[in-house]
Amino acid sequence: MAYPDAEVNREDASDLAGHFQSVQSVVVDPADRLWILDTGSPLFAGSSYGGPKLVAVDLRSDRIVRKILFPPEVVPANSYPNDVRFDLRRGAEGTAFITDSGGSNGVIVVDLATGRSWRRLTGHPSALPDERFLPVIEGEPFMVRPAGGEPTYYETGSDGIALSADGTRLYYCPLSSRRLHSVSTDALADPDATDSEVAATVEDLGFKPMADGLESDDKGRLYGGDLEHNSLWRRSPNGTYRTLAQGNDLLWVDTLSVASDRHLYAIANQLNRLSPFHEGKDLRRKPYLLTRLPIDAGPVRLV
Repeated sequence: MAYPDAEVNREDASDLAGHFQSVQSVVVDPADRLWILDTGSPLFAGSSYGGPKLVAVDLRSDRIVRKILFPPEVVPANSYPNDVRFDLRRGAEGTAFITDSGGSNGVIVVDLATGRSWRRLTGHPSALPDERFLPVIEGEPFMVRPAGGEPTYYETGSDGIALSADGTRLYYCPLSSRRLHSVSTDALADPDATDSEVAATVEDLGFKPMADGLESDDKGRLYGGDLEHNSLWRRSPNGTYRTLAQGNDLLWVDTLSVASDRHLYAIANQLNRLSPFHEGKDLRRKPYLLTRLPIDAGPVRLV
C-alpha cells in the first residue's frame, strides 16, 4: 500500500513538487512527525527544482502537513540528499541537518519554521570520499563493475549522520572512507556564519570502520555498520569501539535507529550485491534482514 497515499507516489514529470521522485530516507523526529527526504534524482540521473524536498507527515492522520523544497543553489542538479537528523530546540520550529552524498558533498541545513535552507562544508576534505578508496567486502575488492566496462572506484562522500546527545555536535562521514568527523551545530545552524568559520569547528575523530548510516543514543555513544566485516559497532565517548553483532547475513548495514524501547534497529540491505557492482548481475538473495539489539539506552530527543 502506497504511503501516505497513492497520488503522491504517482510518477508525474509535470509536477515534481507534488509527487515523490526518489525517496532516500524516512525519519521520525522527536515530535513524532515522519519526515520523507526525496532526492529528486531517480537512478542518480540529476534533479530539477521541485524534485529535491523534505516532506512531513502527521502520523495520527497519515496526511502530509509540510513540504520544503530545496532551491538549486542549495541542492544543485548533481546533488544527492542522503540522510537527515533533527534538533527541534533550534529556531522557532526546529532545524534539520542533511548530508549531501553527491555533487561537491557537504551538509544541508534547514530552518523548519521558514523553510529556508543553506549549504555548509561543501567540498570540505572531511566530506569527500578518500581517493582510490578500495574496501574488501565478502572477500572481493568492492568497485563499480559495469557489464563490458572497466572497473572504477566507488566514490561516495558525506553520507552517515548523527547528533550528539546534547545536540552540540553533528557527526558525519563519507561512505567511501574509514574516517569520522564532527562539526559544531551552532556554527552549522547560523545562516550568517562563513564557510571558513564553520570549517574551523570541524574535529577529526580518527579511524572508524567503513560505514553507511550512523546513529547515536542518549548516553553519547555512536553506532554504525562495518561493511567490510559484516558487523555492527558502538563507539564510546572516549573513542573506543566495541563490536555488538557480527554474522554473514549482516550484509551492508544501513538505516540505523535507536528506539524508545531501548533497542537499536538496523537493516542489512545487501547493497554490495547490486548489479552495478557485478557486471550487470543482481546477486541479492532474500530474505533481507532487520536486526534488533538491546543497548540499555534511548534515542537522542532534542525537543
